[in-house]
Amino acid sequence: MSLTTVFWLLTAAICALFLVISWKVREVSGQSFKHYAIGGASFSVLMIFFTQFASIMGAGNFIGHAGSGYINGISWLAFIAGEQGAKIFFALTFAGFAGVLSYNTLPELIDDLIARDKITRILSGILSSSIMVAWVGGQGKAFGEIFNVFTGTSPIPVIFLFSAIFIVYTCLGGIYSVVYTDLIQGIMCLIFGTIFYVFSFSKVNFSFEQLSQSLTDVGKSELWDMGYVEPMALVNRFIIGLIGVLIAQIYWQRCFACKDKKTARNGLLYSGIIATVMTMLTALVGLIIMTLNQDLDANSAMPWFMMNHVPKLIAAGIFVLILAAGMSSADSCLNSATVLIVNDVVRTIKPKRDDRYLVRDARILTVVIGIVSSICAIYASSIITLFSKAYAMAGSGLVPLLVIGLLWKERREEKTKMGYQNSKVTPWGARLGIITGSVISQISALGSNATIIGLAASSLVIVIVSVITRNIENPELLVSSGYTEE
Repeated sequence: MSLTTVFWLLTAAICALFLVISWKVREVSGQSFKHYAIGGASFSVLMIFFTQFASIMGAGNFIGHAGSGYINGISWLAFIAGEQGAKIFFALTFAGFAGVLSYNTLPELIDDLIARDKITRILSGILSSSIMVAWVGGQGKAFGEIFNVFTGTSPIPVIFLFSAIFIVYTCLGGIYSVVYTDLIQGIMCLIFGTIFYVFSFSKVNFSFEQLSQSLTDVGKSELWDMGYVEPMALVNRFIIGLIGVLIAQIYWQRCFACKDKKTARNGLLYSGIIATVMTMLTALVGLIIMTLNQDLDANSAMPWFMMNHVPKLIAAGIFVLILAAGMSSADSCLNSATVLIVNDVVRTIKPKRDDRYLVRDARILTVVIGIVSSICAIYASSIITLFSKAYAMAGSGLVPLLVIGLLWKERREEKTKMGYQNSKVTPWGARLGIITGSVISQISALGSNATIIGLAASSLVIVIVSVITRNIENPELLVSSGYTEE
């Protein structure tokens, strides 16, 4: 049996299994929008660990970061330190706080505790969803690339095929589909990931010194030099990764879905540590690939390595790893994007909409967002490009609002709790801060400083405009529907 046939059979078996699981949980997910979005805030630490770990280790991590390591060298570890290390930072700083709350989304938290403004909530929901859409698109693009190399199939139909699969089983079971399939996918990632790294690093006898020498031998010694990249570029890569994670819905959503704050903190902390190590190892595998072939592009580096230097049995295992990781990340992000749009756009515009219609809206939007993500995957120049642009735009707009809004209190002695607004940030300060940060972060003329400038500008605008507009808002026009306990 050819390797191509094996890959297609494995794909069919895994997809069938996940569809069966989703069909089994469809009824419980439809009980209410809160069940569809956060599982009724009932998940254990084991479920949170595996769903978080599996979601992090998407196909973008295995294909995208290997390709970026292949092109950029060890300087790419700075981006990974920010993107993946931020998950550890999030677990230690925000997870426990979020674990005692039961919001559906981060914009709902911002609305309830900080701004109390419909426009701010809608802007926050749209910006937050851009990261999730980018991640879903990234998984589709990774699948397109890997199937193109392995089977010769054109990437475009593969992207649409897997997008259809993501859509169906996420649509059926909501967060329950995501969490229960992630349990299987996370176990696969741990097992086959370990096998993959052991085999890959055996190529350089498990020695960084030999890896460095091998890069020198092929004329690529600069890839082992952190000084090869400008310091500000390194700082920017770190910050983009950090701020993107801090406002990514999948992390907040996992916390809101936990039964208590200890579950949230431990589940996210342990998954973040393991994911950081594995993603850095993946980037270093990209350098190992460089020692073997210097004529590849970023997207084809990992597939080429698997087809030409990995035994068939191990290649099949790695393929399962990438397939499971990609599907896990895609379903998580697709669900998160859908929940954001329904909870913070639809629900804000139509606050009296009942659960039956909200769940229906979520299922319809799962299809729409899945199609949009597929189109993004087709036209994006690379997997990581999708991630970094969304990180910079959403992070620069929302991180200053989140941090300033929670720390700049009206009543310093009062603890933060649901249903009580306690922030000096005004609706106009929040609105203009979001717009300023997100727009400036995308100005290419600012180069590697765009994100930092966007963060600083957003922070200044939030504070200055909030001071100026402190007493001029009309609450009847601006106030959001707010949080109401269900």
